[in-house]
Amino acid sequence: LSTMSTAGVPEVMKAMVLVGHGGLDKLVLKEDVPVPKPGPTEALVKVHACGLNNTDVNIRTGWYARSVTTDTASAVAAEEAGEDPAGWGGQAFQFPRIQGADIAGTVVAVGADADGVLLGRRVLADTWLRDWDDPLNPEKMGYVGSEADGGFAEYTCIDYRNLVSVESELPSVALATLSCSWSTAEGMLVRADVGREDTVLVTGASGGVGSALVQLAKRRGAKVLAVASKSKHDRLAAMVPAADLLIDRSVEDLAAAVADTPFKVTVVADVVGGPAWPQLLSILQRRGRYVCSGAIAGPVVQLDLRDLYLKDLTLLGSTVVAPHVFRDVVRYVERGEVAPLLAASFPLEELRDAQTAFVDKKHVGNIAVVCSGDG
Repeated sequence: LSTMSTAGVPEVMKAMVLVGHGGLDKLVLKEDVPVPKPGPTEALVKVHACGLNNTDVNIRTGWYARSVTTDTASAVAAEEAGEDPAGWGGQAFQFPRIQGADIAGTVVAVGADADGVLLGRRVLADTWLRDWDDPLNPEKMGYVGSEADGGFAEYTCIDYRNLVSVESELPSVALATLSCSWSTAEGMLVRADVGREDTVLVTGASGGVGSALVQLAKRRGAKVLAVASKSKHDRLAAMVPAADLLIDRSVEDLAAAVADTPFKVTVVADVVGGPAWPQLLSILQRRGRYVCSGAIAGPVVQLDLRDLYLKDLTLLGSTVVAPHVFRDVVRYVERGEVAPLLAASFPLEELRDAQTAFVDKKHVGNIAVVCSGDG
């Protein structure tokens, strides 16, 4: 370890531990988990807060198993999954595991080969675990809280190169909503090469990724059409920057609703999928781009190939992002160009309630749990 005193670090800690695929009962609060010791290139982080994300929920329920075809809110996903591998990357998931990728905290110790400059610094975590000798190789990726323990605990260890120092007056519980949702959103816009000449339709615009997509696309100078429940429009309209047009997600014919506007959609940024998916391609202009990083309404959709080839469309998937993406997001926040939306916070002990609220999707922005009283 570094020469920094760790006298204040206890031997054991409180953590929410996932013990299997299934319902919320698979999240178990334990108060005697050994505090991890950082390896040579790792830092020990005191976790102030940790945000929620769909990956954690989907892994718990077993939704990533290919036999599952329901939406992400389904309580029977684990039953459908059976013995199918249910990790995000197609592998079997290893239990027990402390989930939680969206870590905001303070570095309290570092390994012998880690950067000592981080000691005492307020940090956020890049969620992608990389082979740092080959950091752009997508075949050598893991995810915090999936292939290694994450932040639903009072302390966690992570490679120092995953940590981004942050200078912000925002509380840690708000900054903890950034890592997964905002890097996902920025990664989608990078994949689709969104610029000021584009008009972007964002589905699921009230969620963590969706609300980030709206702000980040506006930051790039694009026009934005945001699809969300009518009850959430006032909150979305108050965002800075906000969408150019809000559309009620309950409209019977989304394509017709868009056609009645002066906007010509060149990019669809989708995290919803589900039964209404075919309309999204019909909305796109010729040579338009569709980019997807989620399917909360269902992963199996109907594709009319005529929409694809006759309009010269490009379909893009987006999951793994380059190392610069999250660092860029943190800098945008530091400069005040965009701002995270914290919808609610819960104590770590109430993670089950937090995930219930998260899955209910009645909020705007994202939800986080407070893991320690600092920050």
